[in-house]
Amino acid sequence: VQLQASGGGLVQAGDSLRLSCVASERSFRSYTVGWFRQAPGKERELIARINRSGGSADYADSVKGRFTISRDNAKNAVYLEMSSLNPEDTAVYSCAATSTIYIGATTPDQYGYWGQGTQVTVSS
Repeated sequence: VQLQASGGGLVQAGDSLRLSCVASERSFRSYTVGWFRQAPGKERELIARINRSGGSADYADSVKGRFTISRDNAKNAVYLEMSSLNPEDTAVYSCAATSTIYIGATTPDQYGYWGQGTQVTVSS
């Protein structure tokens, strides 16, 4: 499965942004999907993940209440709605997919399919 992430950009603190992750195959709908981010000098962080149906999602504490992950399996797509952005959200954001069941898909090494990453920069 090939993943294409898009939607990043340069925004100001307090702004919102929507990231998209579109897959090349319908089999995408059978995968758990996660959004990760990596800031300079920091480890890659799983910030949100969603199960195959879209009925369950989980968030890192750093984004809980501000970010929302969703998916549209008819479009082979997963989205990340980001609001109340602050400079600490500046990072490269990547989507990834795994056949690991949702509950266990918590670390980057469990995800076998990755998009190319999209830069999000939040200015103060």
